[in-house]
Amino acid sequence: MQVTKGVTCPFCGVTCDDLEVHVEDGQIREVKNACVLGRDTFLHHLKGLATPRIDGKAATVDACIEAAAEILARAKYPLIYGLDSTELHAQRKAIELADLIGANIDHTSSICHAPSLQAVQTVGLPTCTMGEVKNRADLVIFWGCNPAEAHPRHPTRFSVTAKGMFTPQGRKDRTIIHVDVRKTPSTRMADAFIQIKPHSDYEIFSVLTALVKGHDLDVAEVGGVPMEEWRRLVALMKDADYGILHWGMGLTMTRGKYLNIVAALRLCQELHRFTKFQGAPLRGHGNVVGMAQVLTWQTGFPFAVNLSRGYPRFNPGEFSVADLLARGEVDAALIIGADAVGNLPKQAAAHITSIPLICVDPKESETTRVAKIVIPAAQAGVAATGVAYRMDHIPLPMKKVVDSPYPSDREILDRIIAGVSVRRPELVRRMRPAASTGA
Repeated sequence: MQVTKGVTCPFCGVTCDDLEVHVEDGQIREVKNACVLGRDTFLHHLKGLATPRIDGKAATVDACIEAAAEILARAKYPLIYGLDSTELHAQRKAIELADLIGANIDHTSSICHAPSLQAVQTVGLPTCTMGEVKNRADLVIFWGCNPAEAHPRHPTRFSVTAKGMFTPQGRKDRTIIHVDVRKTPSTRMADAFIQIKPHSDYEIFSVLTALVKGHDLDVAEVGGVPMEEWRRLVALMKDADYGILHWGMGLTMTRGKYLNIVAALRLCQELHRFTKFQGAPLRGHGNVVGMAQVLTWQTGFPFAVNLSRGYPRFNPGEFSVADLLARGEVDAALIIGADAVGNLPKQAAAHITSIPLICVDPKESETTRVAKIVIPAAQAGVAATGVAYRMDHIPLPMKKVVDSPYPSDREILDRIIAGVSVRRPELVRRMRPAASTGA
């Protein structure tokens, strides 16, 4: 029995790094310290594995990679998408490939937390690590999110029952507020639930900020909630020793989009006149923060980047994945570790199935079922090593606990780059101009 401790879970943005995985005869037999989602990620990693194929017919991985390189080398306006469920080095390789072939590159944040990224660009982010939440936060507000189901260990490790330096009694030292349009399992762990009208978030944050600044409003209710309840919430926030506002897609994907997050962050900033008050999104995929970090570091922008002119351009709505596909602009697509067909809007999914589609993924999905080329990969964090960013921007190593018959995402992308370079050597020369010999 091989026992590996300190394993990082690749499933969600909490990226728990305290798992213990037991392997016997090349099979994972037991996973300790994981939630049900993380445990299934490891125990069922062999379930529904993809197989290498071209046009629905079985092929070797080598043949699939060569065919993928041929398609991407000939494409005039390709798309690279996905990447939030893989590791940092593979993400870097994807950006290198996008630069080489002049592609659009986007990731799954584009259809979930892109408004959060835009808001941070607008007003900044008064934030902290999850360790600070565990050790200091005596007021935790969950707004438009459901951590009890989406991030089961976030409450127990960091935000609700966790015992910290200045919260030694855990749950007894904290006040938990849940704000949403309907009750969810997260409501049961809160001291108070505030049910608001759909699409009223921007209005509510604006009113809360006015109240924090000392401006009272002569209205009976805001967002379907009596004004007196908002006054009590503001008093609670101002009296907290250390507060944190966590938000989810219930805030980013409702009317107002990034302006909702701008208003929320301005509220947190205004509260700093009275106390420590931070804001942080609850991110979904295991390395979604890592992709935004690497893409920003490499190109200057966190998502929806176009490299067709030889330099990065950023314009959400023009270069974001759903819009590109809905307008039918791209002529080839490489999807890495994402189910684009199953999750994108109908019109976008329809176009992606009409063009040469390459899918790199450990598992079968709606995308692999319609892809022209399917290249199975070793799953990062289970059968391949790497690095992932936790949702609070802390990098963590990902360990390999079992072997895979397939190469990693990083290896596959490296070989596709080599294949494209052979077919289009002028692209390599464009990226790496000859050094000047001087006068």
